[in-house]
Amino acid sequence: MKKRFEPVEGRNFDIIEAVVNSDEVKNLPEDLVFKIRLCVEEVEENILNYSGTTWIDIETDIKDGVLSISFRDGGVEFDPLAKEDPDITSSLEDRQVGGLGIFLCKKMMTSLDYHFENGCNVFIMRLNV
Repeated sequence: MKKRFEPVEGRNFDIIEAVVNSDEVKNLPEDLVFKIRLCVEEVEENILNYSGTTWIDIETDIKDGVLSISFRDGGVEFDPLAKEDPDITSSLEDRQVGGLGIFLCKKMMTSLDYHFENGCNVFIMRLNV
């Protein structure tokens, strides 16, 4: 599946549903679809909250037992992987705000990759399926 969302404001649900209902995802086991749904929500929320983009291209693909979900946007350069992982051992009162969603994605996905290419943020999640 390859799809552009433009405009993106207010399209959170549409973006998540497009991925989980894609041919590559919809027939996967329920536990994997749950992980995918959660991680797609986290990534697209980061894009919508920090990049200032008006569009997002999303592509899903499965090759050799690996699901890839790619996000591309034209917003300001923002690498969500550059932030240090949150300290999950400290008390809630002592924790800094932010970073937990991407941390969860790091734990749930097989790999995450970010790069800035031709004026676009490109974020790719991979999951062995």
